[in-house]
Amino acid sequence: MVKIGVLGLQGAVREHVRSIEACGAEAVVIKKVEQLTHVDGLIIPGGESTTMRRLMDKYGFIEPLKQFAREGKPMFGTCAGLIILAKKIVGYDEPHLGLMDITVERNSFGRQRESFEASLTIKGVADDFIGVFIRAPHIVSVGDDVDVLATYEDRIVAARQGQFLGCSFHPELTDDDRMTQYFINMVKEAKE
Repeated sequence: MVKIGVLGLQGAVREHVRSIEACGAEAVVIKKVEQLTHVDGLIIPGGESTTMRRLMDKYGFIEPLKQFAREGKPMFGTCAGLIILAKKIVGYDEPHLGLMDITVERNSFGRQRESFEASLTIKGVADDFIGVFIRAPHIVSVGDDVDVLATYEDRIVAARQGQFLGCSFHPELTDDDRMTQYFINMVKEAKE
């Protein structure tokens, strides 16, 4: 059985754990750096990217997460997690982890009160996935080897680059676990 970590510093941690377990994998809430060695893949949940970054700095997670990526282990960033993975963030000089060759724009769909749900076609996942967008970022541009998986109103909202998966929406806030299952399949493939 694969073990999927959920970075447990801030954000929708419990919901990701539920989704992972619903897919039949083991979920581990990661609160300490040394726990990273015990998981096969990692989800960086939605939340607030600046707060998350502050906590990542405080608990010494930046370099160990980059090492986790260098070991070829899959990582999935949702909403704020997408911002954490991106190489470039519009309006900011420095990325957080800078692992995925994408440029993202924060809060590009508006504030909290402009939150919405939309039906998405996600390549390799579903033709009818309900994306929950809450202060969501979007992917402005992607590098050559990044596969765009979904768009909404001409904005890229899901993409994959090798072992990295990212989306603007919150798949864990629905009972549809197909996006989580897609990531678990990536982890299984990477392990083989």
